[in-house]
Amino acid sequence: MAYEPIWAADASKLNKMELVKLEKDGLDIIRTIIEKYAHEGYSSITPDDMNLFKWAGVYEQKPKNGHFMMRVRINSGVLTTDQARALAGIAKDYGRNLMDVTTRQAIQFHWLTVEQLPDIFNRLEKVGLYSWEACGDCPRTIVGNPLAGIDKNELFDTTDLVNQVNDFFLLNRDFSNLPRKYKMSISTNIYNSAHAEIQCLAFTPASKVIDGEEVLGFHVWVGGGLSAKPHLAKRLDLFARPEEVLKVATGVTTIFRDFGYREKRHHARLKFLVADWGPEKFKEKLIELIGDMPSLGEDKIIGWNAAYFNGVHPQKQDGLSYIGLNIPVGRLSGDEFAELARVADTYGDGTIRTTVSQDIVISGVMNELVEKALTESVFERLTPNPNLFMSRTVSCTGNEFCNLAVVETKERARRVAEYLDSKIELDEDIRIHFIGCPNACGQKHIADIGLQGALVKTPEGMVDAFDIAVGGILGPGAKFNETLKGRVKGEDVGAVLEQLILYYKDNRSEDETFHQFVNRVGASAFQDKLTSILAS
Repeated sequence: MAYEPIWAADASKLNKMELVKLEKDGLDIIRTIIEKYAHEGYSSITPDDMNLFKWAGVYEQKPKNGHFMMRVRINSGVLTTDQARALAGIAKDYGRNLMDVTTRQAIQFHWLTVEQLPDIFNRLEKVGLYSWEACGDCPRTIVGNPLAGIDKNELFDTTDLVNQVNDFFLLNRDFSNLPRKYKMSISTNIYNSAHAEIQCLAFTPASKVIDGEEVLGFHVWVGGGLSAKPHLAKRLDLFARPEEVLKVATGVTTIFRDFGYREKRHHARLKFLVADWGPEKFKEKLIELIGDMPSLGEDKIIGWNAAYFNGVHPQKQDGLSYIGLNIPVGRLSGDEFAELARVADTYGDGTIRTTVSQDIVISGVMNELVEKALTESVFERLTPNPNLFMSRTVSCTGNEFCNLAVVETKERARRVAEYLDSKIELDEDIRIHFIGCPNACGQKHIADIGLQGALVKTPEGMVDAFDIAVGGILGPGAKFNETLKGRVKGEDVGAVLEQLILYYKDNRSEDETFHQFVNRVGASAFQDKLTSILAS
C-alpha cells in the first residue's frame, strides 16, 4: 500500500469484513476470478472471496445457485453506440437478453456465471467500459448530468471533468479500501439532475466573483446517503474551481478512508462521520489536506426536475434536439438496446445517455429528422410520450434477483403504474418509488410516494406488503418523505395509492404539486386517509 492504514492499529475494533480487506485488497479479486474461479467454477469460490466479488462489479444473484448480477460503470450515463452494442451483446449472449438501467446510471446484467466473466470483462474493456468497482467499499460510478455537453440548463460541460475524476480513482489502490461504499456526483445542471443531496460527495453548480471577475465552478456537499438511516448531504463553506475538483475529491475521500468508521458495517458510511463532526470540522480537516479554498459563492441550483427528460427537447446546439425515452421501471432487452444504438447512429450523434430516473436519452438528432425518428418501432414501448404514472415510477431490482430484498418490486411497480394510469387522470407528475429492502437502491426516500417492501402475517401465511411514505423532494427545500403507519398488502397497493392520489386531486389548490400539498396539509392528513382506507 502507498498509504498507512492507520485504522488497523487496533484490529480488535475492526469488523470482520475489514479484517478480510486487510488480508486481500478487493481489487485482487479481479485476477483471482480470471485465473482461478473462471476455470474451477462456482463451487470453488470461498466465502471471503465471494464478498470481494463486488470489487469486480459482481454480486451473487438470488437464490445463490451459481448465477451473478453485474453492474457496469457509465460516467454521467453517457455511452457511445459501440459501447451500447457491446452491452447489448453481453445481455443477449450471457444475460438471457435482460438489462436494467439503475438509479446510478449504470447498466445491470443478470444470469451470468463465473465461467463467463473473463470474456465479459474483455468485451467491456475493448470498448472502454468496466465493471471494476461498480460495487464494493470503494469509489463507485460517478453520477452526472446525462445531458452534459448538450444541456441548455448547465453552466458548462462536465464530461471531461467526470472522466478525469473517474480515471484517477478507478483501480487506484490508495482508495480501494474504504470503510463502505462511496458515491460521488458532479453536475452543473441547475435542476440538480445528479441528485446531490443523497451522495457521499457532490459537486453542484455555483459561481463566485474572484478578483472582480465571475468564476464558474462548484459548491461541495458531503455526507448524503439513504438506507435505513438516511442523511441529506451538508454543504461545505467553500467554492471549487473546475480545476480544483479532483483535489477536493481526493481530500474528501482521504478523510473517509482514514477517519471513517470501521467497527460496525451498518455505521461505516461517510454520512455518519459528517453527522458526528459537522460540516465546519469536516471543512477544517479538508483544508489541512488540500490547502485554503475560497468561501461559498452563489448557488446556481434553482429547482429539481428529478432527472426526467421524456419527450423531444432542443439542445443548446442550434438545429439539434434530444429525445428522452421512458424505460418502464428501468428494464429492457438486449435487442431493444441494440435497436436504440441503431437509431442513435441513424438519426443522432451516436450517443445513448442513461439517467438516474432509469430512463434513456438519444441525443444530437437534427430537428428535421425528429419526426421520422419517432416512427421507429422501438419507441412504441420505450416511448418518449409515456403515460403519467408509468413515466414517474422507479423500482429497485427486488427479490427476483437480489438477496437482500424481501419482496418482488419490478413487476409489481410496473403493474401498479399501469393500474393508476387506467384509473386516474391527472395533470401533475407524481413520483412513485418501490424498494424491496431498507438499503433503498430504488431511492424511496426522495419520492412523492415511496414504498418499502416488508412481510405481514396473514391466516394464509406470510405475504408481501409495503410501508408507504409521502412528501420527499430534493433541490431547494430538500426533505425525505415521512412514513405512514399501516402496512399495505402487496395485492392492495394499486387500489390504496389510487385513493391517496385522488385525495390529493380532489383537495389540492390550483397548480399545487403533490409535494406542496403534502407540505400544506401535513403527512398526518395522509395518515388519517390511509387509516380510514385500511379500516374500510
